[in-house]
Amino acid sequence: MTSLVEVSTHWPSQVPLASRQDALNLSDAELRRYQRAFGLSEICRDTEHSEAELLMAAVDKLGSLRGREHRVRYLIRARTQRAPSPYPDSALHEVRRELGLSHASAFALTEHACASGLSAVDLAGMLLAEDPDPDALALILVGEPARAPDSQILPGMGATGEATAAVLVADRGPHNRILGFACRTLYTGDPCMAMSSEGLDRFRSMYTDAVVETIALAVADAGLEIGDVALLLPHNVNRIAWVRMADRIGLPLSRIFLDNVPRTGHCFGADPFLNFETACALGRIRPGDRCLLVSVGLGATYAATVVEH
Repeated sequence: MTSLVEVSTHWPSQVPLASRQDALNLSDAELRRYQRAFGLSEICRDTEHSEAELLMAAVDKLGSLRGREHRVRYLIRARTQRAPSPYPDSALHEVRRELGLSHASAFALTEHACASGLSAVDLAGMLLAEDPDPDALALILVGEPARAPDSQILPGMGATGEATAAVLVADRGPHNRILGFACRTLYTGDPCMAMSSEGLDRFRSMYTDAVVETIALAVADAGLEIGDVALLLPHNVNRIAWVRMADRIGLPLSRIFLDNVPRTGHCFGADPFLNFETACALGRIRPGDRCLLVSVGLGATYAATVVEH
């Protein structure tokens, strides 16, 4: 059974959302809405380091990787933005060279947007299950810089941050076993992730139903009921959406981990992994607990993964 060997994260400096008001073109009313209704206070931002450096900062904290780099067969870059850097620059291949992983197959996933991180875990599990080496590993890189103005804000939903995560995956293991997974892609009327205002309206209208249905599918795939989930680890777009969804999901708000929403902003596909690591560090997830990682990508893709800690 696929397992998460280790999850590590890197948080750049946290800056007040208010200090970004002009850059994000937020009116005073919009800023108050983002702060009070959405629960956003600070966002992780780094204007000094490259995409590769931000990713390596997370990889460097993977203690389980040291001495086992030769076992990494798959290096997967889970991205939201299709081309965060101009050709021929490649953060993926910079990290590959830095780690000495020339023997590993390296590729990127993008079409699931911010759900690509959870999709990458599922894909890594399938690749490792078919790999002839039972000790093979996959390394997933998640999170990215938000350099373009339109990547720094989700209009009417949230603001983005630049924290990153590194996820080391094995075909089997005693801890953090993947019990269930579900992924759904729904058509919004737009062929691109950069949606029109009409596409965004359709995305917002289907959002709650699609999240609730995807969570139910993942829990059923794990052979569980929603009451068996000790903690839901969401993407950090905003607080109010999860407050409103709690009853529909069937979990009390105390079992939805929202501690990082005011501190990070929406860090693309890294959010569920940021929350997983933080919740573990705080003792909110105990051995044997089943937790649920959830993320949504514009476009629109919905993904949920059940993990037994």
